[in-house]
Amino acid sequence: MLLAIDVGNTNMVFGLYDGEELYGSFRISTNAERTSDELGMQIIQYYHFIGVDPHATEAVIIGSVVPPVMYTLVNAVRKYLGRIPRIVGEDIETGIVNKYLNPREVGIDRLVNAVYAIEKYGKPLIIVDIGTATTFDAIDADGAYLGGVIFPGVKVAMEALFMKASKLPRVEIVRTENAIGRTTVESMQSGAVRGYVGALTGIILDMEKEMQGNIRVIATGGMGRMMAEYCPLIDAVDGNLTLEGLRRIYENNLSAFEGCEETACKRDDSDV
Repeated sequence: MLLAIDVGNTNMVFGLYDGEELYGSFRISTNAERTSDELGMQIIQYYHFIGVDPHATEAVIIGSVVPPVMYTLVNAVRKYLGRIPRIVGEDIETGIVNKYLNPREVGIDRLVNAVYAIEKYGKPLIIVDIGTATTFDAIDADGAYLGGVIFPGVKVAMEALFMKASKLPRVEIVRTENAIGRTTVESMQSGAVRGYVGALTGIILDMEKEMQGNIRVIATGGMGRMMAEYCPLIDAVDGNLTLEGLRRIYENNLSAFEGCEETACKRDDSDV
């Protein structure tokens, strides 16, 4: 089995694959204060919950945009699964041609998303990942990464509004029936969803003007499905895009995973 780990700013998502089938997945908050033992035990508990022997894990692949948690995560995998994980962007590459002026500035999750999106949906593409930040990524007709847009996530924007405006409450992000709110909460909810959909629409249209061909727009991320309901420019929603991209990169680089067994798998406190 393959364990694919997507480390994001808010959550770490773990996907356990049996061949091409996603056997199961779970997510925990991204927290640099955890020790490797705490994180390792959480991973092991999930294996036990779904009835899978942790030693059935043949390989582990990680895509991360949060460097501070990597030391702990890598050691947790080594200690509790007996595998040396391969890290995308360090041990293995995505295979995507990156046309950013400084290719190292691109979050690895954006390139990982492109790997599977190109395979499944074709090209050219715009990939919209709606999470802590919302990223828009342009993939040209040759499958190269052109660049994109970074925009504050809707939850981040609403939290900032709550923190900076003393009389405005923290609200659930839902779309109200009417655009004109009759209460403060309804007004904020209407503004959050409608304003965000308006931003999505405007950015996508501007990107499409700069790209050639029939552009498909794919949404992913924690709020991708919700926003896609109200943004007709989004053609498809794929919540597992990053995990599937990690799986595909693993399959494209099998030789890099040879000899990834951790022979000295000691459970001590030396590498927490």
